[in-house]
Amino acid sequence: MADAGFKAIILDLFDTLVTWNPALLPMMSWRGREFRSTAPILFPILAESLGERFDPESFMDAQGKVYEEIFAARARDEIEISCSERFKRTLDRIGVEPALVAPLAERLRLAHMTRVREVTAAPAPRLDAVRRLHRHYRLGLLSNFDDAATGHEIMHDTGIRELFDVVVISAELGLRKPHPEAFRHTLDALGLAPHEVLFVGDTPHEDVLGAKRMGIHVAWINKHRKPFPEGIVAPEIEIGDLAELPDRLGC
Repeated sequence: MADAGFKAIILDLFDTLVTWNPALLPMMSWRGREFRSTAPILFPILAESLGERFDPESFMDAQGKVYEEIFAARARDEIEISCSERFKRTLDRIGVEPALVAPLAERLRLAHMTRVREVTAAPAPRLDAVRRLHRHYRLGLLSNFDDAATGHEIMHDTGIRELFDVVVISAELGLRKPHPEAFRHTLDALGLAPHEVLFVGDTPHEDVLGAKRMGIHVAWINKHRKPFPEGIVAPEIEIGDLAELPDRLGC
């Protein structure tokens, strides 16, 4: 596909520009399952703040219920619920006194997001691709991520933040892709119409469907070379990694 006269390219963040590596998180066991999580990093903070009232099993049970509520709300209403709000709801569920909820939730958010940031990076070939794209197009970014501050910090960590005219994190909007307003907000910030941009992302529902709802052309990153789901308008471009995009656009 030629560039079709695009004036800008809007990228997704996670698994498009950057990759986070959960294998670098601590291993933990809960209810007979073993998995990687930031929870072991949070437990000392909770024990220090709550003393003998802190029970790891109760915290994990409460957090699991809160996750279910948040995932359901996201799927139903296409809204974003912040990391901070998630911790507040969890602390409420385990009976933490109201005066402690907000400051403790902030400590948990900071510890959790610090570790997420530490295990997140942009591979060099993707950074090179963005630099090539920037020679020909304006750049924007639209990410579903539940912590705005960390989203912007991760962008700065890439070393190419200055190449982007616009960076939009869903936690700032209270809306998530595929909500049309998330895309409209980003287009408005760029001052461009849908047909003037190409959106690049890895998820069929949030990225491809969301962009297509707005009449935006899409480059879908199909890392695992899976068939595109039925019932969604197909993307114009399919690639295995962002690093392939400049060649596909002839730049």
